[in-house]
Amino acid sequence: MLAAPARLLLSRCCVSALPADKVRCSERRLEATCFPPMAALSPEEESPVGRMVADPVSLCEWQAWGSSSTIPSLVVDVIDDLRDLERDLDACMNFGGHGGKLRGPLKIPEDKKRRTLFQSLTDSEQKIQYFAARQIAHRVLGSRGYLCQRCWLAKEDCMCSRVVPCSLWNGIRFWLYMHPKDFLRQNNTGKLLWQLFGTQSVSLCIFGIHEHEEMMWDAFRSSGKEKIWFLYPSKSAAPKLVQDIFLNSLYSSLDGQMMDSKDQPLNFVLIDGTWSNSAAMYRRLKDQWMTLWGEEEPPSISIAISNVSVMHKLRPQPSWDRTCTAAAAAGLLSELHHFHPELCEHGLDKQAEAVEDTLEVLLDALTKRRLRKGRSITRKDRKMVSLR
Repeated sequence: MLAAPARLLLSRCCVSALPADKVRCSERRLEATCFPPMAALSPEEESPVGRMVADPVSLCEWQAWGSSSTIPSLVVDVIDDLRDLERDLDACMNFGGHGGKLRGPLKIPEDKKRRTLFQSLTDSEQKIQYFAARQIAHRVLGSRGYLCQRCWLAKEDCMCSRVVPCSLWNGIRFWLYMHPKDFLRQNNTGKLLWQLFGTQSVSLCIFGIHEHEEMMWDAFRSSGKEKIWFLYPSKSAAPKLVQDIFLNSLYSSLDGQMMDSKDQPLNFVLIDGTWSNSAAMYRRLKDQWMTLWGEEEPPSISIAISNVSVMHKLRPQPSWDRTCTAAAAAGLLSELHHFHPELCEHGLDKQAEAVEDTLEVLLDALTKRRLRKGRSITRKDRKMVSLR
């Protein structure tokens, strides 16, 4: 079981102050271990400066961002502390710049309290959970009134009217295991899956958010380990290919007929983060798998990247043999359709096409935004600009 989060209240912590340089070194060590450096957010992810967000976050608002859970307790604590800081300093929260970071009169006092609290935590699990909760709290507050809650794009670029929802076969359930820094990123593609298939078929699980991870592992315990697959090219163990998954033994009834797997779907975990962050995310999954079932390696599968994702044009991957989260899901559905004839009647190929079509819609929306703002949309031109 994952450790329950401590109730960490920034403005209520009574810890001894430590030298700022030691606090910063400790944070850098943890983030270097658990959260490898990420590339700077792209310009289309900028948010405007000066939004005031004093109101608390309701359950309705939280779930509108794509989560089916209650509001995580530690996220509530971080938000409450920010609101207390507003009252104590008689100032308003302002978010802006890359990633909607906290700015204005609250930035320095909040940062000091964060560093002091972070250094006071001796348990690495608490540090991971606090890091994740703070990221999520700031992103939710900083995106209010700016991003569309369904597509995570700036409201002026909303693409929701162009997305045609469809049903995912009930024998499959996707788990989107997302890094906190990918939550509410405008060019994130994982969000397209629940926008297309709905939150009943695609569940968001944020790395380090206790309630999310417990919900996912509870579902895995109920389904059994033979119905769980991690879509990740593990280096320590050769991953299986889609055609190696034995579905007949899982979905055949006593008389040899295919069963309706509504109550016990196959669970496919998609790791949604940068390639540098995905290693730490996979290690966390491996550790929990070992705790739960005593096996060192969780069942991993990989797909054949036959077609480069359209998002490669705007959001380059480290190499051409890697792809974005939504394209990986489309590839998985397509391969399940082609390599397992017993699944052909469920229309997985059509569902894969729907994902690819929605990726085109996202690419178009982000491209138009870049052009409107006078920014480059080609890989070559952006690389040349970065070298200057």
